[in-house]
Amino acid sequence: KEKKIKNAEFLCKNVLDAKIDDATAILFWFTDEEIIEGMKKRFKNLRDGTSIATIWGPLPGCLPDKVDFPYIISNVPFKSAELKEQLLTIFGTKCIDFVSAWEYAERYTKAIASQNLQNDRFLTILQSLIIWINAKNLGIACGDEIPTPIKNYMEILKKFFGIEIEHLIK
Repeated sequence: KEKKIKNAEFLCKNVLDAKIDDATAILFWFTDEEIIEGMKKRFKNLRDGTSIATIWGPLPGCLPDKVDFPYIISNVPFKSAELKEQLLTIFGTKCIDFVSAWEYAERYTKAIASQNLQNDRFLTILQSLIIWINAKNLGIACGDEIPTPIKNYMEILKKFFGIEIEHLIK
């Protein structure tokens, strides 16, 4: 849907040296650590209330102000956060269970869906296991035991695909 936006300027320039000090909103999708760290320093000089929108993940070390996954908004001044806080804010829960991990993995898979839908289920399984294992290792998974679906999918990956991931659980 096309909208007519007035009083706006859209820049398509090198992010590292573009003039952004008067920006009110910035779409930031970079994954290169050097670019991210360089830009985080520049972002701190922006006016309070400036919004930085990222896709899939928050700015490292920053607590998101708004989440509509996969879109994540952080406003200047940034609130510092550890990875645990970031994840719980993104998931909107007090802990991460298998269902939450599956739902987010499925959203991710659908968003990047290939033409070969047969691979989507496999990718969703793999992503949900990775999300849950990371939550477990960070101490933010729900419960102390490994849920039955997680055990079952780990066994399927091992038996049918030769992929062993149980060793990733600390």
